[in-house]
Amino acid sequence: MQNVLWSAPAEARPGTHLLVMLHGYGTDEHSMARLFPSIPAGITSAALRGTFPVGDSHGWFLLDPYLQSDTGAVLEAAAGIFTWLDRVRAEGAFTGVSLLGFSQGMAMATTLLRLRPQGFDAVVGLSGFVAENELLAMAEPLPKPVPYFWGRDRDDWVINEDAIDATRNWLAENTALTARTYPGMGHTVGADEARDIGIFLRRYVVPKDYSDKENKEG
Repeated sequence: MQNVLWSAPAEARPGTHLLVMLHGYGTDEHSMARLFPSIPAGITSAALRGTFPVGDSHGWFLLDPYLQSDTGAVLEAAAGIFTWLDRVRAEGAFTGVSLLGFSQGMAMATTLLRLRPQGFDAVVGLSGFVAENELLAMAEPLPKPVPYFWGRDRDDWVINEDAIDATRNWLAENTALTARTYPGMGHTVGADEARDIGIFLRRYVVPKDYSDKENKEG
């Protein structure tokens, strides 16, 4: 996995929590890097670029207007991310790993969680959906309900109602869900949502040393 934008230089990462950011269809890692300022201290963000070409931009797998996808392609994309993540984790710098995905990136993040339910401390899914996977569904619900923040605009026209219903049901059955909606936000990440993401991450994944420091400074 080449093309990764980091929120901090290598020397500043040890002892922090790793947040892997996955962008939406037809964009790239720079769209996720805009969230770096909203992420609490104690978390290092890594915005990855999808390997599937979408014109001059990128995605994670081919997606049709009805949000249908080829299961094999989704799993292949997940395997590529795991190869990168395993190498990064082997370096031993991070206290844990969480995921943040926008739109198609939410589908990708949720697939990673389904494949390794013990491997992540929390997940943030934004304006997206859960990709159908009958094989993975056979082993669900997941053994541990990981904290999951789901943010969206109810009137987001990009994600159809069938996908929303399926996503709502899957999240309710498999995660410790925090669901928020933001009227008028559209298919993007708004300021109120970014604030709530920070609150969620601060609660669930910021290393204790950083939480104690924030409390003392506050």
